[in-house]
Amino acid sequence: MGFFSDLKEDLSQAVNELIPEEEEKTLQMETLEKERKAAEPVRDAQLYKAQEAETAQETEKPLPKEQEQPQEEAFAGTSEVKGGEKEDMENDMAGTLESLLEQIDMQEQPAAEEVKPAPAPSPVTQAFLNPSRKNSDEVAVITAGMRVKGDMTSDGSLNVIGAIEGNIDILGKLNITGAIEGNSKATEIYAENAKITGEVRSEGSVKIGQSSVIIGNIFANSAVIAGAVKGDIDVHGPVILDTSAIVMGNIKSKSVQINNGAVIEGMCSQCYADVNPTSFFEDFKKKK
Repeated sequence: MGFFSDLKEDLSQAVNELIPEEEEKTLQMETLEKERKAAEPVRDAQLYKAQEAETAQETEKPLPKEQEQPQEEAFAGTSEVKGGEKEDMENDMAGTLESLLEQIDMQEQPAAEEVKPAPAPSPVTQAFLNPSRKNSDEVAVITAGMRVKGDMTSDGSLNVIGAIEGNIDILGKLNITGAIEGNSKATEIYAENAKITGEVRSEGSVKIGQSSVIIGNIFANSAVIAGAVKGDIDVHGPVILDTSAIVMGNIKSKSVQINNGAVIEGMCSQCYADVNPTSFFEDFKKKK
């Protein structure tokens, strides 16, 4: 028993001696770690300053001649390219100026007179130029409420109840109870309660009923007028003025019949009569 007790005491003493040494080492390690961490910012700052100094020295060092030569050549090549681009720009500007000067010269020069094509003949003119037209039995109708703008031609007849703005040339009969603004030409023309502004020309007879108003000259082989006419009347045959007729213009015809109540403001001449008054009195003077 004494042996084991002595061994236990020796081990306890050894352990007690080792524990202070380990604690001292641990304290030393902690102290060194703190000193290292405290020294790191200072060391980093010193390293940063050293690197800056080295960079400045390297920048101030002149480049070797071998390295300077390619740079000079590169700059020379760049200058050559820039010079070529400059020449191209100058050439483009010169061409642009030349084109502008040519345009100005062309504008200043008097423009050549354009040969305008002859206008197409109107339907009325075409009718006179085409005598081979033949009369037809067909009848066209311009109904009430219809308004036509433009010239009209037909080989047949035409009934105008609506309105037409344009010239009319037909080979048949023209019956008008509407309105026409333009010249009218037909074989026979009959107007009743019509409004016509333009020349009225017929190869046969013209009949102007009551309430009809015509502003324009009348040409025909015979005429019966019961409405109002403002224009000259040139008829190779007889002219009959009804009691309701109002004429403001000269009348030339073969004969004139004026019914009681008709109003005329103009001259009447039977220049197409079989007897010429002028030649009659000249012959009478000669006989004396």
